[in-house]
Amino acid sequence: MANLERTMFREYDIRGRETEKELNPDSIELISKAYGTFLLKRGINKVVVGHDNRKTSEEFHKSAIKGLLSTGCRIFDIGVTLTPIFYWSQYHLKTKGGLMVTASHNPVGWNGVKLALGYSYTIIGPELEEIYQTIVSENFAKGEGKILGKKEVFPFYLNDIMGRVKITKKFKVVVNTGNGTAGLFFPEVLRKASCDTVEYLCNLDPSYPKYTPNPADEVMIKDTGRVVVEAGADFGFAMDGDGDRLGLVDEKGGIIWPDRYMILLSRLVLKKNPGAKIIFDVKCSQALEEDIKAHGGIPIMWKTGHSYIKQKLSQEKAVLAGEMSGHIFFAKGYYGFDDASFAALKLLEYFSTQNKKVSEIIQETPYYVSTPTLHVSCPDEKKYQAVEELTKEFKKEHRVIDINGARVLFGDAWGLVRASSNLPVLVLRFEAKTQKRLEEIQNIFKEKLNRFDFVGKEWSAG
Repeated sequence: MANLERTMFREYDIRGRETEKELNPDSIELISKAYGTFLLKRGINKVVVGHDNRKTSEEFHKSAIKGLLSTGCRIFDIGVTLTPIFYWSQYHLKTKGGLMVTASHNPVGWNGVKLALGYSYTIIGPELEEIYQTIVSENFAKGEGKILGKKEVFPFYLNDIMGRVKITKKFKVVVNTGNGTAGLFFPEVLRKASCDTVEYLCNLDPSYPKYTPNPADEVMIKDTGRVVVEAGADFGFAMDGDGDRLGLVDEKGGIIWPDRYMILLSRLVLKKNPGAKIIFDVKCSQALEEDIKAHGGIPIMWKTGHSYIKQKLSQEKAVLAGEMSGHIFFAKGYYGFDDASFAALKLLEYFSTQNKKVSEIIQETPYYVSTPTLHVSCPDEKKYQAVEELTKEFKKEHRVIDINGARVLFGDAWGLVRASSNLPVLVLRFEAKTQKRLEEIQNIFKEKLNRFDFVGKEWSAG
């Protein structure tokens, strides 16, 4: 019987450390065999396979193809790519199956796979459990697959996304890809949009010598802001390792967290789609909900996670969705998956309509005092237990939105605790009308978390 660490099978993808016990060529092959079996049961035999530029990704990519071929699947190999380009290629190649080797924004030493089922849908909980059980039972499909060819899709993708936006001004833009795979692609997207592009950390280096490419991390986004000021740029973009998270800073180097720039994108789409639904995750600011309503839209709060958001976007027939982490999904005029390059182009489109600097535009949006997303260490096998206990405890005293962890409402403030689906951490965020109240709410959460001996004491932005 095959034995894989169950904790690698997370809520909406598979992530693990590059070790003999977790992810290695053999375990990737087993996962791929199970995924091929999963697809064939559903009448799907064509699969797009791509990978990011992590140290093990090319080797894992080969193992994934080997496993899929052994089940009888037919493969389109798109090589090194970004996750959004991978999703886009499914439409381009008319292929419902898709396997992307990536650990996205995880640190060095991690890798993983995202598995598609149809278009703009990555498999979640029960479906990943089916993959796991197939590996345990070793009940794999058997057949002789075929590689249908190696495909270069980026030029076609680039022409498509450029044809979906209207950018009427030229901007000087810093682009920071943190030595991740996006360095191969994102600068070219901005140049195609006629931007004077200042490249920073766009050379590929899977050792991530400066920091992990993750724009939700203050280290990366503050560094981007520093370069913007030094270069005298109009603003700056930061992108994560596989190109599905976008960070933004203004001309002063000020951080514009995704739930604030989502206000601008919401206004852009509501102008063309009055009364439309817009989805955001539980980590987002109350200001976003208020501004969507003020501009005639219908705000819907939902679970964090790209698979959950895409599923809700489709169910609600919404036009736009976004997460605090920087995943942005356009369903009107695009395909409904998270694409940081396309989100950046839509921001360029919005800025083209304004005669103000980005900092001035942002100053005119609603605002609360808030923290960035915070992490505190907690073992994978205990993090859900901790959140469940905290949710029950908070419900005795406060109103709690529990669609994804506990977003605890205090009238003039709120605090959130949820289990990360990707890392052995609890995720926290806080917002209030004043700094003093914000600190009071954080202290309430600290007191409760400190009672768990397996939860760390140090909170860090991430």
